[in-house]
Amino acid sequence: MLIAGGHGATIWGHFEHSIEQLRETRENPRLLPGAKIPDQVHLTANDAECFRGCSLILSAIPTQYMRASWGRLARYVPADVPIVSVAKGIENGTLLRPTEIIDDVLKQKRRLAVLSGPNIAGELARYLPATAVAASRDEELAQRVQAAFSTQWYRVYTNADVIGAELAGAMKNVIAIAAGILDGLDAGNNAKAALVTRGLVEITRLGVAMGAQEQTFAGLAGLGDLITTCVSPLGRNRSVGEQIGKGRRLDDILSNTSSVAEGVTTAKSLRELSQRHGVEMPIADAVHSVLFEGKDVLNALAELMSRGPKPEYGGREK
Repeated sequence: MLIAGGHGATIWGHFEHSIEQLRETRENPRLLPGAKIPDQVHLTANDAECFRGCSLILSAIPTQYMRASWGRLARYVPADVPIVSVAKGIENGTLLRPTEIIDDVLKQKRRLAVLSGPNIAGELARYLPATAVAASRDEELAQRVQAAFSTQWYRVYTNADVIGAELAGAMKNVIAIAAGILDGLDAGNNAKAALVTRGLVEITRLGVAMGAQEQTFAGLAGLGDLITTCVSPLGRNRSVGEQIGKGRRLDDILSNTSSVAEGVTTAKSLRELSQRHGVEMPIADAVHSVLFEGKDVLNALAELMSRGPKPEYGGREK
């Protein structure tokens, strides 16, 4: 969790030993090798001091761990400080989006925003050009986040569609696992292009059913993030899918992965959401079947390719 206050910043971590190691090396070689944390950034695992003097809170906790972490910190969070979430997932069980989890835990209405888009961490750490969307129902807050994070190499746009930005960021991770499976199978670029295109149709369909704006899914938080996650060799979810496509077991992959692939757990929530809203998502269903029901990847691909004929637009999915 990063707290930006004035000209300084504080990074809070859940585990003291991890923070101590960061203090010594100013680097996390497992996640971002070569990316040094500036000396002026304060590092702490002390709950009471992490929000001291802050003016903006950035929540970068993986979705399935947000409830426990925010519950631990709740009594220290300043009531008047906005919170910006960059998590991309849907909580299992509750089916809540990240900002909804924060609201649920803190029990008070907060000024909340989402920062999302095609942002591979390794590229951002190298200051490579990138874009993102600051989404909030509070226009002034969206503009504030835009101003706070914009640089010469990082361009931020504003958007009022929090639901769409969060759902797009979460659901694209499931499609990215499918993209990785195709890579593991050496299925080719034609298959990858079809997957990305039809995957976007699926996540847009569910997003609109849940109250999101359709145009959000054609923008940076939707199509932009989907493309990056499905094609980048640095994408965590695509990489998990690639290993599955090569025949490795999910448990073995996750036990040897230092970072969190949010799409794995989100696949469970996505199955529940699609059933709740009566939205058919054949690609997402296939990913769920491969991950949790033991379906063979070749059989899953064959079933997708042999589904009944239908028009590209206007026909109801079956």
